Amino acid sequence: MNLFSQSLLAWFDQSGRHDLPWQSHITPYRVWVSEIMLQQTQVKTVIPYYLAFMARFPTLADLAHASQEAVLAHWSGLGYYARGRNLHKAAQLIMQQHNGEFPQTFADIVALPGIGRSTAGAILAIALKQRYAILDGNVKRVLSRYYALPGWPGEKVIETDLWLKADALTPQARFADYTQAIMDLGATLCTRTRPKCAQCPVASTCQAWSTQSVAQFPQAKPKKLKPIKQTVMLILENVHGQVLLEQRPQQGIWGGLWSFPEHESVAACKASLNMALQTPPAEQQSLIEWHAIRHTFSHYHLDIQPVYVRLVEQQAAPYNGVWVNQHDLQNGFTGCDNPLGIPAPVTKLISLINVDASSTIKTNTSKE
Repeated sequence: MNLFSQSLLAWFDQSGRHDLPWQSHITPYRVWVSEIMLQQTQVKTVIPYYLAFMARFPTLADLAHASQEAVLAHWSGLGYYARGRNLHKAAQLIMQQHNGEFPQTFADIVALPGIGRSTAGAILAIALKQRYAILDGNVKRVLSRYYALPGWPGEKVIETDLWLKADALTPQARFADYTQAIMDLGATLCTRTRPKCAQCPVASTCQAWSTQSVAQFPQAKPKKLKPIKQTVMLILENVHGQVLLEQRPQQGIWGGLWSFPEHESVAACKASLNMALQTPPAEQQSLIEWHAIRHTFSHYHLDIQPVYVRLVEQQAAPYNGVWVNQHDLQNGFTGCDNPLGIPAPVTKLISLINVDASSTIKTNTSKE
């Protein structure tokens, strides 16, 4: 066993995390769900979502047989919703192509939607006791510093080199513990900011530490100015205090989730609403334009202009939408038989409905 893995495992035995929810009753299904949730999301954020998700979908069959709406409802607020859609689709494929048994080989696992090389390696190592390396964001940071590798780890040539190093360091024994250990190292000590190098078990052989250049690694992705896109969301409230939601297309942002009707401009929103309700503007209560809020995705900013309208008489739901109780939205559909998946900005806007529309609503920023 090499010095790196030996030192890391000794530290893990004493100081690693051993009580995470997915570390008990280990199965490929439970590890898979945790690995998907942990993609670009911190452990402390994932834990409550994981517990609720596993309580609702305790087995792969439960997940496969559930509706997409139910799955996305339990993903609401976690962000990067393609992960939830792919998880659901992959569960259905496993039922169809593998008789409901989680596949046992790298080729079969990586062929499933939403599973890349590192996630497949983690599942194989932790749940199926097969020696495979991983290279998630934490591991990239650890190895970039350990070897003082110049350049951005996302570049193909650098990533290839990191994979070779990750595989070389993975021991022939205890690779399940090693996989968890190197993820723990990156998450708890070798953090992006303020790393705790003095406590690191491999600091003595870390090239960045020995040259006092830890802050220089890994090098950041070359900055690219994020474009800004705009949309108008119609917040339509009926006389019973319900709001109108419609399901988004499967493709594109928030695919399959439920959101407010969208339009390209306020003028288009007004014209569409008049046509949908088949009433002139004078018969509607005041239309109020709220201050825009910004939601940030990984590749662009989305400025959302909310337009609020409260109907003065009962109407059938327009836009192929449904009327939903605000109470259910604000309380995460606790106790509901048919919960809906809701994007975070929609939940934010719901919370503003009871704010006096004539008062100033400050610009808010959220991030998926």
